[in-house]
Amino acid sequence: MFKNFEDMQKFSKEQLDAATAVSATLTKSVQEIASEVTDYSKKSVETASSTFEKLVGAKSIDTAMQVQGEFAKNAYESFVAQSTKLGELYTGLAKEMFKPVEAAVAKATAAR
Repeated sequence: MFKNFEDMQKFSKEQLDAATAVSATLTKSVQEIASEVTDYSKKSVETASSTFEKLVGAKSIDTAMQVQGEFAKNAYESFVAQSTKLGELYTGLAKEMFKPVEAAVAKATAAR
């Protein structure tokens, strides 16, 4: 596999560089995902608090039902949008993490 010590060193350095790239991508993506989840959670709590205040102040059952219906509709739409966004972030993470691996595999198969 290795013709000499320099080839082995070069291969080791390439593997270390690939591992470093994967680690950096993972760190950045996990921070971005955590930030998104935190922002979504804050917005959800704020929306729920606001809705509760509206429900407490409702003068009739009809008004309370309307407030609750709007809350449910908005919560569902927000959840679907956030789920889609997180799915895209996780997909991007997977693609970025496998780029160095794909390059290493391509290089290894080309060397044969």
